[in-house]
Amino acid sequence: MNAMYFLIETIFNLFLMVVLLRFWMQWARVDFYNPVSQAVVKATSFAVNPLRKVIPGFAGIDVASLVLAFIVAGTKVSVLMLVFSGHWDAAKAAIGGLLTVLREAFSLVFWILVIRALLSWVVQGYNPAAAVFEQLTEPLLRPIRKIIPPLGGLDLSIMVVLIGMMFLQHLVMDFMH
Repeated sequence: MNAMYFLIETIFNLFLMVVLLRFWMQWARVDFYNPVSQAVVKATSFAVNPLRKVIPGFAGIDVASLVLAFIVAGTKVSVLMLVFSGHWDAAKAAIGGLLTVLREAFSLVFWILVIRALLSWVVQGYNPAAAVFEQLTEPLLRPIRKIIPPLGGLDLSIMVVLIGMMFLQHLVMDFMH
């Protein structure tokens, strides 16, 4: 049963992260001609485009992608409920879906920041993936850099954002218990 749980969790979480990445890319106004951006758009268009016909964007926010993220997370929680407990509870599925979206969003931001930091040490010149990670994270890092400028070539803004995110994540989890 652990293998089945792992498989369900992994499949849903991977697709959920791609949907959240699409939302984040639109929010950050990432270059959609970048090959990485194109891959994310192609991987999610089959589900986002029909939703966009029913759910319009609002104030530059891709509401359809957010709704899809909630649907994917709620479906994941529902499938896990049905497979492992044999019953379904709509309220638990909705709350579990919302918490799953929040947890995966925190995880996605964390990993994108870590990957960006690692790529900054390794990549020389232009790299499409590094460009996307930079465009995604700059809106988060720029306000921190205004307060704490780079010290002798060492940019602490990523570390500050990571610590702040971990604090928010613990705060949300403390609130839930």
